[in-house]
Amino acid sequence: MKIALAQINPTVGDFTGNLAKIISAAQRAAGSGARLTVFSELALCGYPPADLLDKPSFLARCLTVVDELRQATASLPTAVLVGVALPAPADSGKRAVNAAIFMDKGQILLEQHKMLLPFYDVFDEQRYFAPATSQQVIDFEGERLAITICEDAWNDKNFWPQRLYPVDPIEDIMRQKPTILLNISASPFWHGKREIRQRMLSAIAVRHNIPVFISNQVGGNDSLIFDGSSFGLAADGTLLAQAASFREDIVMADSETATGVATAPTTHEADPESEAAYEALVLGTRDYVLKTGFRKVLLGLSGGIDSALVAAIAVDALGAENVLAVGMPSQYSSTGSVEDSRQLAANLGIRFEILPIAALFQEFSHTLENLFAATKPDLTEENLQSRIRGTLLMALSNKFSSLVLTTGNKSEMAVGYCTLYGDMVGALAVIGDLVKTRVYALSRWVNRNGEIIPQAILTKAPSAELRPDQKDTDSLPPYDILDPILEAYVERYETTAQITAAYGFPASVVEQVVRLVERTEYKRQQAAPVLKLTAKSFGSGRRFPIAARVQV
Repeated sequence: MKIALAQINPTVGDFTGNLAKIISAAQRAAGSGARLTVFSELALCGYPPADLLDKPSFLARCLTVVDELRQATASLPTAVLVGVALPAPADSGKRAVNAAIFMDKGQILLEQHKMLLPFYDVFDEQRYFAPATSQQVIDFEGERLAITICEDAWNDKNFWPQRLYPVDPIEDIMRQKPTILLNISASPFWHGKREIRQRMLSAIAVRHNIPVFISNQVGGNDSLIFDGSSFGLAADGTLLAQAASFREDIVMADSETATGVATAPTTHEADPESEAAYEALVLGTRDYVLKTGFRKVLLGLSGGIDSALVAAIAVDALGAENVLAVGMPSQYSSTGSVEDSRQLAANLGIRFEILPIAALFQEFSHTLENLFAATKPDLTEENLQSRIRGTLLMALSNKFSSLVLTTGNKSEMAVGYCTLYGDMVGALAVIGDLVKTRVYALSRWVNRNGEIIPQAILTKAPSAELRPDQKDTDSLPPYDILDPILEAYVERYETTAQITAAYGFPASVVEQVVRLVERTEYKRQQAAPVLKLTAKSFGSGRRFPIAARVQV
């Protein structure tokens, strides 16, 4: 049987748009000879729908769009497997179920619900969905199809050292002797996820001697980025078909002849991790802007590495004509920073405007001088400059209907080296899940085929330029020390003692960094949404109290 894996980029709640994508893809797959076309988890309504699932009208629309798809594909020679949310049984205590619908020739042949509902990191499915209590295998075209939904394939005791759930849906459904395992998925991207996903499903294929096919969502939805990367595996775990990463795609595989097409060849880049991260950020930025109804963005261009990388991402996401860069020099800004920004803008082909803030800063200082008379200049004056810049960016945003992209990195957000209502102002934190050393790595990747980010930006010492001769290292440890500490503490939850022992950093430095992380939670919970690239990013997947005294 020829199976098409159709990964589309749905928008949450856009039933009309999602339905059109699914019908179009099914028609193309049918034209290529597919007898079955497999779409991703909740493709009809978009993933994740979050509290939209609490609205009866949303679930009612889910029901009607299933019927519209059934009618629209009735004459096609391909069956369709697609994900959607549906009303839950009345006695389940929940409003919805996460369902996979199998339809062919105008008939719904199977409705399979998701059994394992993730409740960790960014996932909160137990809040909304009732779990399946049983699974069915469907006989189709001489095959016995086992249909699973995303997490249902992620609890293999032979693959994971620890399991989150007491049951394994794969192990259970294999007792029904299926001949093909299908998985529809909305599995978000983070570093290393694609490799883990393929190794895990390959282990299942080999252990149960069964071909495995996964159709994964692609696209950005708020902070989450879905990489697609759908694939088919033969029963011996070898790759039959591989869809592209970070774009819509359809790939075909034949379960009988164990053949397929790989439309996404293995990368030839010297730094595949940076390549994947950059493509993910471009996709996440584009979809965030376009799916919220905007077309244009703007950002402050400081002459530093962070804003340079964000500008490059914005151009690749939206086109140079839709990006406005604004330089806002103060009396502390170096001439080099302005010229570096100007050169970057020229390299990217974007509009660059200068709005000096020295006079505004003097006006603010004059207004405050009576109240500040008995004090010395400190962080207040530094932050005031940042807040002036934030005000100007938001004025431009309002006037020209452009979203502001913030340019802070994960290292700064972690330790609070950022200003509320200043450089934190904006709609999206594009690189908020990249520590500073990773920012440099991605910037070098941008320049892999020639200089886009000026060399001077790559080599200068990082500085906020809010006081004379300021350097980041005046306030923070060097980034090659700071970043490993942050990754260990924030992403892996290691203790100060474990970090000190593992890296050999002075205990006082590790303790200083941890104190900064813990005391600045209030800032992060007011930050713009962060595009997720790591297993633990700042945002909905990291929930810590603000009012706390953490002693670890």
